Amino acid sequence: MKKFSLIEKQYQTINYVTGPLVFIENVRGAAYNEMVRLILPDGTKRTGQVLECTEDYAVIQVFEGTSGIDTKATKVIFEEEVARINVSEEMLGRIFNGRGEPIDGGPEIVPKARLEITGAPINPFARAQPSDFIQTGISAIDGLNTLVRGQKLPIFSGAGLPANELVAQIIRQATVRGGEEFAIVFAAMGITTREASFFRREFQTTGAINKVVFFLNLADDPTVERLLTPRAALTVAEYLAYERDMHVLVVLSDMTNYCEALREISTAREEVPGRRGYPGYMYTDLATIYERAGRIKGKNGSITQLVILTMPDDDITHPIPDLTGYITEGQIVLSRHLHRRGIYPPIDVLPSLSRLMNLGIGADKTREDHRGVADQLYACYAEGRDLRRLVSIIGEEALTETDRKYLKFADAFEEEFVGQGLENRTIEQTLDKAWELLSMFPKSEMKRIKPEFVEKYYKG
Repeated sequence: MKKFSLIEKQYQTINYVTGPLVFIENVRGAAYNEMVRLILPDGTKRTGQVLECTEDYAVIQVFEGTSGIDTKATKVIFEEEVARINVSEEMLGRIFNGRGEPIDGGPEIVPKARLEITGAPINPFARAQPSDFIQTGISAIDGLNTLVRGQKLPIFSGAGLPANELVAQIIRQATVRGGEEFAIVFAAMGITTREASFFRREFQTTGAINKVVFFLNLADDPTVERLLTPRAALTVAEYLAYERDMHVLVVLSDMTNYCEALREISTAREEVPGRRGYPGYMYTDLATIYERAGRIKGKNGSITQLVILTMPDDDITHPIPDLTGYITEGQIVLSRHLHRRGIYPPIDVLPSLSRLMNLGIGADKTREDHRGVADQLYACYAEGRDLRRLVSIIGEEALTETDRKYLKFADAFEEEFVGQGLENRTIEQTLDKAWELLSMFPKSEMKRIKPEFVEKYYKG
């Protein structure tokens, strides 16, 4: 029998429980994404969220798990509001769970505002065009796949590849024009305790912890909490960027774990699966996260997204990287072949791309020769890679002298330009290193660089 009061919407009509989901009958007036409280017979309280509702029933996902829930005696109270999070500048330097509750032993956050975490994509009319160069100190990114303030750029990694180390290095080194540093909002979704310890240690030893808001959802934390983590993180980022005029770098790791949680919840809801069992609305769901990056006209702050994504079986055509590539503005692809050769960072520059690169480079932002140098590096490296395959068939003796130079250039490019280790290079050092390598060729081979720049920078 339904229990109902005028003060709060309270029910005891749980029909059945499956996985993290609770199905309730005879519900009136429930709303999608509405928050609920569950009170067990022993007085224990749990939190949930409405996933689906009709005129007669509601499906609720329970954050703390459904073990011990008595379908007869458990009370369900609908709170008539969506998920919210307290936000404040005091969150910098703190660690929270996936729902935004402090887990570092510190005091509760004194909120400056309490905001809905669902957020909304930025109105295209209100968007300001990204145009400011971000110097990461990594040549393969700064020189060939330039990151721009307000961009969303994923890192396509594979199991065992050093994506975490690369992101930690970017967090240490990233600056915008004028030397301004970023506030970091780091959302970890389904990562291991070892990975969490790595990031904590990295932030503490470098002093970056004071500018980091750390949301932590471990692999053994509730799956449904994983779906809230990126949205809670982006809500805090929006507050810091658009209310406090900060430049915010949002790091989401690992979006593959997020999508697996999405699939698990979809299966529990008995929805018709799409590609490889993922829900058909995964593209839309990912877009609601990625499209919250950018700049807004009239606001000094900005949100730049770096997304770590582990490709299952190194398959770039898998639905997760495939859909992510459609929504975001490029990708950085890590190479297992380079990693096995000991090259760090193992960035494969040929499939990597930054669609906003041209907006962030040029004489007044990086250097006048940047575009031409990047094009020439791509052309020479691609030629060298093609010749490697040819050599495996016909042998190096059949190559011309020029072909051998391209072959030698490809090796030097990977070892000296891409494989820079932990060195922090300025954009000038990156471009100078590029000219050192390009000067292995005669000037006549510099076909993609303006002649005046060849005369000025050529080191042969």
